[in-house]
Amino acid sequence: MSLASSVLEGKRLALARLLSQIENNHPDGQAALGDLFPHTGRAQLIGVTGAPGTGKSSLVNRLAFYYRNPPEGEPQRKVAIIAVDPSSPFTGGAILGDRVRMRDLSGDPGIFIRSMAARGSLGGLAPTTASMVQVFDAAGFDIIMIETVGAGQAEVDIARLAHTTLVVEAPGMGDDIQAIKAGILEIADILVVNKADHPGVENTERALRSMLELAHPAPRIFKHHGHFERVESPQANPDRDEAWLPPIVRTIAIKGDGVPELVSAINDHQHHLVESGERENRDRARLQAELDILIQDNLVYRWRKSVSDAQYREILESLIARKISPHQAARDLMNGGHGT
Repeated sequence: MSLASSVLEGKRLALARLLSQIENNHPDGQAALGDLFPHTGRAQLIGVTGAPGTGKSSLVNRLAFYYRNPPEGEPQRKVAIIAVDPSSPFTGGAILGDRVRMRDLSGDPGIFIRSMAARGSLGGLAPTTASMVQVFDAAGFDIIMIETVGAGQAEVDIARLAHTTLVVEAPGMGDDIQAIKAGILEIADILVVNKADHPGVENTERALRSMLELAHPAPRIFKHHGHFERVESPQANPDRDEAWLPPIVRTIAIKGDGVPELVSAINDHQHHLVESGERENRDRARLQAELDILIQDNLVYRWRKSVSDAQYREILESLIARKISPHQAARDLMNGGHGT
């Protein structure tokens, strides 16, 4: 039986093996992705991002626990968690310590936690995170939560991947104006003020609410290859009101306070995405971005094979010696190392 077939049957060992192959860019993992892709598109993707120390891991833990132990009348959901940790710039390794905060979930067969290193990626995710999401989706997980590394304002890649993005803030993290800086809050579908029992929670919420009142709600637009664009489905209804004002939800993750209200806000946003047609738009934008990244990677790989190490080193030394500019060096290398 193939690895992909075992994953579709729900075998956890096969799932773990395939995830490792994908993270290491193994050819067998890439082949399995092709077999699994027709079975994707059903999971609900929730991104969780924010500055370090805001309690993202604890919040993910409580959300997963809620989905696995819902109140009477609500369905139980299978949950996968992808926790992306920052990697060392020297060794490439990572602590992968989010499991320490998710011990409440251990032993539950309906939970699968995968930690992975960012491996130098600057957007808060690892290069293979999207592929791992597809595997969990095909494996039948209802909820897939992706927790970013917590790098701060540059973590906008999660907006391309998730259907609903939670931006987690906390009081006492510094100047309130930090919360209003462009980038990180612009991707928020829901703003979470965690550690709401700490002093200064009112000031934090007030700063966030002021930012929302100044903003003009608009459909999600990404900057792609230096150009701002919106990827719309041909079936989208342009006359429908698509405005979504991110709600602010207070939580105390370590106690579970505010988690039911947060789940309710997530459900409201999911309903909005479906009703407005925005869910399909986000799926299209995500797949287009992934396609373009793969094309770039393949082009770089083919180009690197066409230039010898000696040619590369020769042009690099000319660059270091200031004999040619970086633009000239790039042109020479693109010409096969022979110069213009």
